[in-house]
Amino acid sequence: MNWQQEIITLRARPRGCHLVTDEVLAVLPGIAQLHVGLLHLFIQHTSASLTINENADPDVRGDLERHLNVMVPENAAHYRHTLEGPDDMPAHIKAVLVGPSLTLPVKDGRLALGTWQGIYLCEHRDVASDRRLVATLQGQ
Repeated sequence: MNWQQEIITLRARPRGCHLVTDEVLAVLPGIAQLHVGLLHLFIQHTSASLTINENADPDVRGDLERHLNVMVPENAAHYRHTLEGPDDMPAHIKAVLVGPSLTLPVKDGRLALGTWQGIYLCEHRDVASDRRLVATLQGQ
C-alpha cells in the first residue's frame, strides 16, 4: 500500500463554482502508478467547499451558484456573524451545505469519475484568497 500527501494551493477565484480537476491532478502524478486506490481531498477553509458535478456545460456551474444564492441570501436579519461583510455568514452556511471533503476512487491510474463529472471548488466569498487542499492518495 502506497501513501502520498500533498498540499495543493488553488489560486484565488471569484465567487462561484469552478472546475479544478486538472489542477488537482497536475500535483498528483503518482496517481498514474495506482491500480486501485482512493484520493481524499479536504479544503482547509470555512467559506469554500468541494463537490463533484457536471464538467462539460459551464451553465451548470452558474446555475448552482445562483441557486445557492437564493437558498442562502446575504443580509438575512437573523445573522449575527456580520463583522466580515455581508457575504461571510452566507459563505459559511454554503460551505456546510456543500461540504469540505471528497473521497474519490482511483482505478488503473486514473480517477474513476463518470464521463461528465469533475471536481469543483465552490468559492462562496466575493473576494477570496488562495485556497489550500490536503490531498491524500492511497492505493496499490
